[in-house]
Amino acid sequence: MKAAVLTQLGTVPVYAEFADPQPKNENEIVIDVKAASVKNLDKLRASGKHYASYTELPTVVGFDGVGTLVDGTLVYAQGITGMLAEKALIHKDKYLVLPPNIDVATAAALPNAVIGSAMALVFRAKIRQGAVVLINGATGVTGQVAVQLAKQYGASKVIVTGRNAVSLEKLLTLGADEIVSLQDEDSIIIEKLKAIQLQSPIDIVIDYIWGHSVELLLQAFKGKGGYTHPVKIVTVGSISGEEIVLRSDVLRSTAIEILGSGIGSLSEHEMKLYIEEVLPEAFQLAAAGKLQIATEVAPLAEIHNYWNKTIDAGKRLVVGVG
Repeated sequence: MKAAVLTQLGTVPVYAEFADPQPKNENEIVIDVKAASVKNLDKLRASGKHYASYTELPTVVGFDGVGTLVDGTLVYAQGITGMLAEKALIHKDKYLVLPPNIDVATAAALPNAVIGSAMALVFRAKIRQGAVVLINGATGVTGQVAVQLAKQYGASKVIVTGRNAVSLEKLLTLGADEIVSLQDEDSIIIEKLKAIQLQSPIDIVIDYIWGHSVELLLQAFKGKGGYTHPVKIVTVGSISGEEIVLRSDVLRSTAIEILGSGIGSLSEHEMKLYIEEVLPEAFQLAAAGKLQIATEVAPLAEIHNYWNKTIDAGKRLVVGVG
């Protein structure tokens, strides 16, 4: 079969022949892969800098993807073998049957973005009907999905922040109600946030960037000696920096909870619900045209050219296989 083959950690996978995967027991089955996304996890494992980096080389890369069973059923699964290949092994009882009308590139791209958005909204923030949600750093793929899912989960208002003006405007078409540009001066950002708090107090912040922008949020939320509106800040990413200045008086004067959302903060039960309920619902929403994710699709034969290519921050790279 043809596959994206990694021969040495830290190098780029190349399009090459590789032996077809063979089931080792009755719990493994082969699927014909149709599409697989290229995520940071895939690149980190190939770089040798991840705790789950590959130990046996050469190998086929790709953590998860979309393919068909022997009977033609379209499924999403995580691979026992690499998914950036014409064929892959999966566990026979660990796949999700996809809606028949779903776009395969969309199906391949969604799971990573859903775990980074839905899990924060549902399990960490515990979103309720009518909630006012602010997505901090919303212009990336996961932020865009978070905006849409917040509305699907009942948010009455979604505020978005970011630096890319074009991407922020696009978010208005995906369900966002108000924009706060992080290109503005700090004082302007704080005043805008304070004005929003007065008009429609924010219940939840889903943060994808951390760093200085969160310090501005905390300044805007800071109380003045009276009762304050409770707000949960759930951080999912930290592309603007791993550290912030957090003053004790901010926490003492304000009803703020600061939480994280990631594999280590989620329970085994919550991850089970992600597979059994949250992700299937997202696939159904996508199939119905109610959840969008932008993709850039590349052919498997061009994997060496696309692996390190700079992709628009609002798109997910998906490799089309079959």
